[in-house]
Amino acid sequence: MTVTAVPPSSWLLPPVDLALGPSDAHVWRLSLTPPPEQVALLARTLSHDERERAARFYFDRDRIAFTVARGALRTLTGIYTGHAAQDLVFGYQAKGKPYLTSPPGDLHFNISHSGGVALLAFTRSREIGVDVEHRRPLQDLLSVANFSFSHQEYTTLCGLPAHEQIDAFFSCWSRKEAFIKTTGEGISQIRDFDVSMRPGEPARLLRVKDVLPGHERWSMHDLPAIADYAAALVVEGHDVQITCWDWPPTSPAAAQR
Repeated sequence: MTVTAVPPSSWLLPPVDLALGPSDAHVWRLSLTPPPEQVALLARTLSHDERERAARFYFDRDRIAFTVARGALRTLTGIYTGHAAQDLVFGYQAKGKPYLTSPPGDLHFNISHSGGVALLAFTRSREIGVDVEHRRPLQDLLSVANFSFSHQEYTTLCGLPAHEQIDAFFSCWSRKEAFIKTTGEGISQIRDFDVSMRPGEPARLLRVKDVLPGHERWSMHDLPAIADYAAALVVEGHDVQITCWDWPPTSPAAAQR
């Protein structure tokens, strides 16, 4: 039987001491346009190759967004592991999902950004995926959905009133992206499962190919509202306690770890 967790209702100010237990999932929300002093602070945590990658961005906004997101990932991973942010080493799975190679341990994480917002999610010994999407008008909304959604999802979307389709589209898209990021199987899996998408409907996996209902390995969760964005979280297992924090973690000094 699938247990439905009560979704978190708000983004909280984090405590000074963060504790991430085996049944916890922490999600962090951060602005990708923080004050210049915070950008500089986070830039100092980046590895040499990350700095080179940031420098290759043509637009300042993209360089800053990459620096902030990657610096925040390093800062938080350092806090959770007790290691200096600049000493961490990341690797990538065959289809691009990042993971921590040094120090070794049980920390799992995922990151997503869209528009001016990034989300970072952390667990221990559980796969996790998070996605955020900036809601905006799309002239080819139904064409994109027909290509990317399952048959049932596309049918559901077409059956909604026109004024509900944008919200439904981005709810569906963020939930699907969060799921494929959790499994690490990539975009080839995107039609192999159905998610809920009707306005006001809780985030749920409705069908996963070759998996009997009620036997899903994963649980899907709503996140607290972010104005003009859709967001979703998927975690391995169902007995998970989700807490959502607002960046920065404790104080400016914490980001220097």
